[in-house]
Amino acid sequence: MEDNRESATIVVSCDSKIRIDRYIAEEGILTRNQIKERELTIFLDGKEIKHSAKAKNGSEYLITWNKEVEVTIEPEEMPLNIVYEDRNTVIINKEQGVVVHPALGHYSGTLVQGLMYYIKNLSENFDGDLMRPGIVHRLDKDTSGLIITAKNSDSLNFLASQFKERTNVKEYLAIIKGVPEKKRDTIISYLKRDTRDRKRFMASDDDSMGKYAETDYVVLSSNDKYSLVKLTLKTGRTHQIRVHMQSIGHPIVGDPIYSRIDQKYRDATLMLHSFYLEIKLYNDVLFKGS
Repeated sequence: MEDNRESATIVVSCDSKIRIDRYIAEEGILTRNQIKERELTIFLDGKEIKHSAKAKNGSEYLITWNKEVEVTIEPEEMPLNIVYEDRNTVIINKEQGVVVHPALGHYSGTLVQGLMYYIKNLSENFDGDLMRPGIVHRLDKDTSGLIITAKNSDSLNFLASQFKERTNVKEYLAIIKGVPEKKRDTIISYLKRDTRDRKRFMASDDDSMGKYAETDYVVLSSNDKYSLVKLTLKTGRTHQIRVHMQSIGHPIVGDPIYSRIDQKYRDATLMLHSFYLEIKLYNDVLFKGS
């Protein structure tokens, strides 16, 4: 067990077939927010299962989660490349290397803290939330590009519903190793966290092994060794694009987790950029931007 993880064994005692994560919350082991924020992992018979799996009466489950860390989250002044702003919304071109919100090991220098400095009383607009106030979606630390944030809960719910219902458009540019056999394709798999390395995710064709993930890609240009591709997310899973490109044998150049160091561009950082966003804003404006 990692030093920053806690664990417990529970035996389910219930007649109705409810989700196992809901059972854990109703038993008071972790709240629903803690289940998400502390990266709960659930095992049955030594195999990791989905949070949505039905609880089995009498079965023994091993659960693990991140330990609680007492931290103080303070606003921090930082440059924000704002591409659009109104009274409900801020859209930012995030720099590479910036973490979106505070989390284990990242409690300063995050985009959230920059927003808290820029927008006074931001956390109060979200019931005192200091960890993710206004965050509609996220980008990996090493991914640059457009990210949309909300200034109030009405805007947050309005925007988040479009991500949930997949009515918005998110497109990325990436430089990948090699040339895909198909110039245009859709990658579909199920993603789960690698139990041997929690920084990584794995792709599987087995729908019981993780969350459904779908990515479209188009090769824009290429030479013998590299390709520039446009990617459109149909779902928004953690590391989705990075895992999907690695799964077809064409990892993103500079990816420190899913690719080996490129011999030609050894100092390359992650060549992945969120370049286009299309979404309806709370003021009924349709934002289309890159």
